[in-house]
Amino acid sequence: MTALPDWMRPPREEGWFAEDLDRLPEAPRHTELIDGALVFVVSPQRSWHGRLVTSLTTMLMAAAPAGFEVEREMTIRLDERTRPEPDLLVTTAPYDPDRTWYAPEEVQLVVEVVSPESAHRDRTVKLHKYAEAKIPHYWCIEQEGGAPTVHAYELDEPTGVYAPAGIFRGTFERPVPFEISLDLDKLTPPRGN
Repeated sequence: MTALPDWMRPPREEGWFAEDLDRLPEAPRHTELIDGALVFVVSPQRSWHGRLVTSLTTMLMAAAPAGFEVEREMTIRLDERTRPEPDLLVTTAPYDPDRTWYAPEEVQLVVEVVSPESAHRDRTVKLHKYAEAKIPHYWCIEQEGGAPTVHAYELDEPTGVYAPAGIFRGTFERPVPFEISLDLDKLTPPRGN
């Protein structure tokens, strides 16, 4: 059995904390912290995922009114031991080039594009964690027959859990967190093109 490199050893007996992610230059890109455990996404990214995230980022940036910023692959410090990295987020915080994370109260929307290795975390763990942190909107995007399907959730304030706001195929329209209308079929090129 190979010994762990020093940087992978927790810095204290209690394990990892959110601020530790900023002091791990050796960690793979897209390292997350979930309940004090480091989560590495080390499998190769599929082209479908990358193209969809890039297209959605561009479309949301074009649709976002003043006062909203769209960020790609930035962590959210949900609590002292949890700092996930969604594929996209929409924030009301002003742009800061030195920022490495956002607080939940600065985030209006979190978007996760489901991959085989992230499916359980995106559909259950993060769904619960983002709602618990009171992030108002969550989109979980699945691939169905090569096309994106958006499962939209909205925070139900009285219960503190996400309520389904709809499953969208082909066209996506929502009035929150700002007026959004998307042609989902344009988020990824057709197969073979």
